[in-house]
Amino acid sequence: MRNVKHLLAVAALAALFTAGCAGPEQKMGRGVTNVTSVVTLGEINRGVEQSAVLGTPGPGYAPGFFHGLNQTLARTGMGVYEIVTFPFPPYHPVMTKYVPATPGYPDSYKPGLIDGATFQTDTYYGFSGGDEFPFVPGSRFAVFPN
Repeated sequence: MRNVKHLLAVAALAALFTAGCAGPEQKMGRGVTNVTSVVTLGEINRGVEQSAVLGTPGPGYAPGFFHGLNQTLARTGMGVYEIVTFPFPPYHPVMTKYVPATPGYPDSYKPGLIDGATFQTDTYYGFSGGDEFPFVPGSRFAVFPN
């Protein structure tokens, strides 16, 4: 029973700090996005693409892969920091000198919204479109691409 009181006190304190403030919500959302960017492999794909396009052909894909891996690990660490410290200021993105504030994707692909009734309001008429599986790494299939 004593632990429940402490847990409720911490929850009430967190609710007090975050009630009515957009800053903590944005910081927590940014942190979750950064932590889950490991799953999309976006930074690694971007590193390989940039190395292949802008780099020399000699070393192959390895430098781009390791650059993308370093960016992914830095982004994940930044996300963990933002999740842990979301109730406290500053609420602007941190470490932007080393890691961009938004997750990276290859220049040849920008993911869109998922195709469905939530984001595509014309589904009942049959004229909607969007990405089918943007959360699957390497998925490029889109309905009615613009």
